Amino acid sequence: MLRALLAGLLLGGWLGWLSPALAAAGPPRLHLAVELDPARGELQVEAVLRAPEAGYRFVLHESLQPQSASADGRALALRAAGSRGALRAWRVDAPAGAELRLRYGGKLPALEHARDHREVLQAMPPMASPAGTFLASGSGWYPRPAELFAYEVDLVVRGGQPALVAGRLAHEQLPAAAGEPYRARFVFEHPADGIDLMAGPWVVRERIVPQADGRALRLRTYFPAALDAEAGLAEAYLADSQRYIERYAAQIGAYPFTEFSVVAAPLPTGFGMPTLTYIGEQVLRLPFIRASSLGHEVLHNWWGNGVLVDYARGNWSEGLTTFMADYAYKAGESAAAAREMRLGWLRDFAALPAGAHAPLAEFRSRTHGAAAAVGYGKAAMVFVMLQDEIGEDAFARGIRLFWERERFRIAGWDALRAAFEESAGRSLQGFFQQWLELPGGPAPRIEWARVVEQVGQETRLLVSLAQPAPVHALRLPLQLMAGERSETRVVEFAEGRAQVELTVGFAPEGVALDPELRLWRLPEAVQLPPILRQWIVAAAPRLVIADTLVEAGAAGTGEGGSLLAEAAQALAERLFERAPTAGDLAALSTAGGPVLLVGSDAAVAAVLARAGLPVQPRGMPAGGTARVWTVQREAGPALAVIAAAEPAALRALQRPLPHYGSQSWLVFDGARASARGVWEAPGRVVAVEP
Repeated sequence: MLRALLAGLLLGGWLGWLSPALAAAGPPRLHLAVELDPARGELQVEAVLRAPEAGYRFVLHESLQPQSASADGRALALRAAGSRGALRAWRVDAPAGAELRLRYGGKLPALEHARDHREVLQAMPPMASPAGTFLASGSGWYPRPAELFAYEVDLVVRGGQPALVAGRLAHEQLPAAAGEPYRARFVFEHPADGIDLMAGPWVVRERIVPQADGRALRLRTYFPAALDAEAGLAEAYLADSQRYIERYAAQIGAYPFTEFSVVAAPLPTGFGMPTLTYIGEQVLRLPFIRASSLGHEVLHNWWGNGVLVDYARGNWSEGLTTFMADYAYKAGESAAAAREMRLGWLRDFAALPAGAHAPLAEFRSRTHGAAAAVGYGKAAMVFVMLQDEIGEDAFARGIRLFWERERFRIAGWDALRAAFEESAGRSLQGFFQQWLELPGGPAPRIEWARVVEQVGQETRLLVSLAQPAPVHALRLPLQLMAGERSETRVVEFAEGRAQVELTVGFAPEGVALDPELRLWRLPEAVQLPPILRQWIVAAAPRLVIADTLVEAGAAGTGEGGSLLAEAAQALAERLFERAPTAGDLAALSTAGGPVLLVGSDAAVAAVLARAGLPVQPRGMPAGGTARVWTVQREAGPALAVIAAAEPAALRALQRPLPHYGSQSWLVFDGARASARGVWEAPGRVVAVEP
């Protein structure tokens, strides 16, 4: 994931965003001399920059206090100029264009280890501790210019911990003896929208490799000792980083930077920044990180950090990166794996409340599940459909053209469209307009299909199609089937209702709509198994704690039941994005928001039996310390169940369970999902009438 839009979210009201035209003038420069003491949590900074206007105004976190200011060697007074949350604005009366020197410092907040993966997407303060330091770009740890800027950062870290910011490592001095500081200088000469600083108790591994254009590429890992000690792990990350960089350089253009580092984070992050990725150390051992997530973050050096995003007009980079990384890896694995990913995007979209169907053009960053379903899933599917529309060769030319034109510039969806229009040789205005500006997605359906005429081996077929408003112009795949034989035709459908005529060389028995799921749409209910995302993003979720409904002694109530009820409540609050309301047995059958039933194994079984529902779902393996499943039923509110042997088993789910929104059922052993899956939900086939 591209570094979240934290700077814009926190500082946008004071600073604003730079227009593409301003970037051509060349970025202003910022120099920071930073002294960090992780053990004490102390930060001292001297910032040097050109005052863009008289009466310069800047923002710092409340933990940092200005100490002095001067312009061209003349001391200036500092005045408070307002506040917003934990950020404080300051003003100095420096002449426009003067070299301004600011000194400030303070004791930073301690690292917040308890933050979960959703909380790190929100505003974070600058945090420092011996276990790790993260000064996020939007946290107010430096006076951020109002425009894109280039920078130089000189680092001195007391205690000797390695530290880094994005950029070229121009100088590094390792501690020669215990007690000496770590020193380094990083230079970023391209337009940047922020600076993130990281430090930690890391072992640094390095590999220097040549690139295709002859430039040297510095690859590094920054891993804690325990992670670094795992045989071959650091070397595997270095090798895979090189492989991904070579892959995308061949597809897009030369890698735009001189280094790439994989940095272990003490927080559950997954940020992509220029020249590095900052990934939670707890997941770096997992195979899927190197198999997909690492490539995603490498690709962000082209999309989002090489070509910068015009956030005011929508974030295209997450969708394009998902398409060229995560989806491309699945497509390389098999056609079935790629289809499963497309189905996942559509399931996530269908799980959203209707009010969460925002237009893609409004997506800025992933701060919750609804935004992710649009900004990642829908955006990636737009590129799937675009490639189908113009062909693979024209799509590949458009990608390279977009990179050549927009490298180190701010670009929006309109620049992407222009590149693909030139490569395809035709207008794509209508395509982009409807998929970016219309909320949600179409819901096309086949009303009926009948034979018009049969002559020899040929059959003329009439198919009636319909879609509700807002009407989309669709290239709709229709699969015609007879026994083992099938043929797919793509028809143009741009009305609320239309009949299309097809001639095929056999007698079709059935017709299915978009069986390969290559169209962004709201699938029919029979194609959508219930998944946990429906509960995570629900607008009005309900919580039923089973152990509060059974009689004392029937399921171990009393003190043990009370502890389990507390654990159930805490888990629900962590799982849902909106606070749930409490429900009773009647909630399992009355209309309303999705219901989550949580409790001990015995209490859950008792409540399900009283509600006339199966105690155990079919097709789900036995065992585990906790079991999670959604209930497939035709009537009643959406129902999900979590049953555990003891309170500790429920508490163990608090961190991992929100990550499994695309699943219908899971079996957990502690915090590890030992089995998981999605219920079968075959699509509808419309019988052909003779």
